[in-house]
Amino acid sequence: MLRNAMKQCGLIAILRGVEPHEVAAIGLKLYEAGFRIIEVPLNSPQPFDSIRSLRNALPADCMVGAGTVLTTDQVAAVKRAGGEIIVMPHSDPEVIAAAKQAGLACAPGVATVTEAFAALAAGADVLKMFPAEQLGPNVVKAWRAVIPREVALLPVGGITPENLATFISAGASGFGLGSALYKPGLSAEQVGQNANRFVAAWCAIQENSNTAETAETPETKN
Repeated sequence: MLRNAMKQCGLIAILRGVEPHEVAAIGLKLYEAGFRIIEVPLNSPQPFDSIRSLRNALPADCMVGAGTVLTTDQVAAVKRAGGEIIVMPHSDPEVIAAAKQAGLACAPGVATVTEAFAALAAGADVLKMFPAEQLGPNVVKAWRAVIPREVALLPVGGITPENLATFISAGASGFGLGSALYKPGLSAEQVGQNANRFVAAWCAIQENSNTAETAETPETKN
């Protein structure tokens, strides 16, 4: 399911600080904009209630899960709430293993190539490059030279509609979006507007990439 969701849209919404009474309306705006993966960090108010609310409100093709997952017990609680993806700030192999044993997708946070390969060996589905502000596009490019192309690299931290293209050209597969998309106090309408800007930037980059690939045919190469 994660692969299909990423194909539809490589943007992951991070709703840090969201409250259960508002999360369904925000989730629906994100879905309407094109998002197909939404996470509620566990350091948000009543996060499991929010995860449950999102899962009940959104279509089945939208993955709902948790971020800032630190322990195996939290993995179990996320599953009980209806979550489908575990997003971590670190790459504890026990937490990754617990997620996979529970049948959940897992996106651990990694900041070095050593951590990246260890996370993949533990069962990670994708790699969350965190913090992206510190790593930058040059590190993404260096990683992409050694990490298999089929493994998604997802920078998180400081991502805006304006810098998507730079990271994608370096080899990023998608992104986790935090305060530039949602922060406490924003209305569902405001989050929807931010979401539309991100999706418009994402789609423009994909269209440009497809156009470039179409133009680079065997005839044009010869």
